[in-house]
Amino acid sequence: MTTAISPIRWRRALARAAACALMLVGAGAATPIASAQEKVQITDPFIDLRTGPGRGYPIFYIAGREEWIEILLRRTDWFKVRTADGKEGWVNRAQLETTLTEAGTAKAFRDTLVDDYLRRKLELGAAWGEFDSEPMLKIWSAYRFADALSVEAAIGQVQGTFSGTEFWAINLNVEPWSDRRLSPFLGIGLGRFKNIPNASLVSANVTNANLANAALGLRYYIAERFVARLDYSIYTAYVSDADSAEYKAVTLGIAFFF
Repeated sequence: MTTAISPIRWRRALARAAACALMLVGAGAATPIASAQEKVQITDPFIDLRTGPGRGYPIFYIAGREEWIEILLRRTDWFKVRTADGKEGWVNRAQLETTLTEAGTAKAFRDTLVDDYLRRKLELGAAWGEFDSEPMLKIWSAYRFADALSVEAAIGQVQGTFSGTEFWAINLNVEPWSDRRLSPFLGIGLGRFKNIPNASLVSANVTNANLANAALGLRYYIAERFVARLDYSIYTAYVSDADSAEYKAVTLGIAFFF
């Protein structure tokens, strides 16, 4: 249904999305993650306190068995702790996994990557697929405001033989099992639709219309901060009071969360 959209515009859209993703990756990697402050008791002969969160930082203090330490902050797999006499340093998660809580039970240190996934709020992604059998590019940004609910803003372009289509939509997504690695979701939304026919076509008019859509999708947590996403969507463009057009789309993409 749709003319070839300029390849330059496609390259620009992809470049912008890639630039945003790189900036967000950098920002997420540099941000310390707060953890609930609690005390744990060392059960190993000792643990090493370093001046920074990494093995490249020197050891400046060794805390011994049965000593109590307080957990202050977390950055990736490193935890900032404070000893009973006020010394503060960084300890790797592997050394803390044998410590005991004040109740005398083993302290559980879940993988930080899983914690980041469960706490995710913002997401930026891009997908490629087909819109009524024609090539489609979609870019989206989403905010997760509850465990199972998120609001999403998406823009899309369709590169067709006889016309070019652009659209945007705001969706509400419901993800009942958002804590699972493989998680289905449903979405509904509203937006705008614009179809621009090839200039060589006789009596062809630009179509601007309100848009409604419903989506069924599947998310898969890959690793680090990346999620793969498969969407099946039905778009309905209300071209007039008495007429509407329906389009089906399938896309596969990848998203970065933080």
